[in-house]
Amino acid sequence: MPLPTWLKVLNDEVIACTRCPRLVVYREQIAREKRRAYRDCEYWGKPVPGFGDPNAAVMILGLAPGAHGSNRTGRPFTGDASGKFMYPVLHETGFANQSTATACGDGLVLTNLYITAAARCAPPDNKPLPQELANCAPYLDRELEGLKNLRVIVALGKIGFDTYLGYLKRHAVITSRTPYPFLHGATYAMPNGKALLASYHPSNQNTQTGKLTRAMFVEIFQRARDVASDR
Repeated sequence: MPLPTWLKVLNDEVIACTRCPRLVVYREQIAREKRRAYRDCEYWGKPVPGFGDPNAAVMILGLAPGAHGSNRTGRPFTGDASGKFMYPVLHETGFANQSTATACGDGLVLTNLYITAAARCAPPDNKPLPQELANCAPYLDRELEGLKNLRVIVALGKIGFDTYLGYLKRHAVITSRTPYPFLHGATYAMPNGKALLASYHPSNQNTQTGKLTRAMFVEIFQRARDVASDR
């Protein structure tokens, strides 16, 4: 399905973005040097645009592209450990047509779900700086404005969670983040009529230690599906 014009224009701008010099240097360095396991791959090495259903009721808001995942493949959560954990859950809960995500063009289609991130470039140590997040914020604003059917935001990790609260503050929907602490499984009915669901990020650090289990993650997306259909 072709993208709506507004989203194609936005994605083209994202891909061409050079607002954060540190991230430009890092993402391109990673793309040149590569990881040994992917030495024969041509890395994407650019900002990663959002991906999914333009008519989605549910949005996943993650942290940033992985250096050897999205920064290699050019699609969110594709080709890394987080994606290997997440996409089987999305398939089980009816948001994805398949359980694997290896590369653009692999046949993956999302239904009623759109995936984006707080930062569009892979950051060193997976830690974007505050100014880098601020530089990316206008892209998220335009996505949230353009995705007219959104009902549920699933924030993966505290940075994604705080990024959405920051959006609401910028637009005077809320005046303080204090009433909305980040707690895995928390669901908040926001004043703009959307629901905000908080989840631990499906990073290796969380999934291999058992902080985030598959059952916990399935429950998040079952709830997102149910809340979206009830609203």
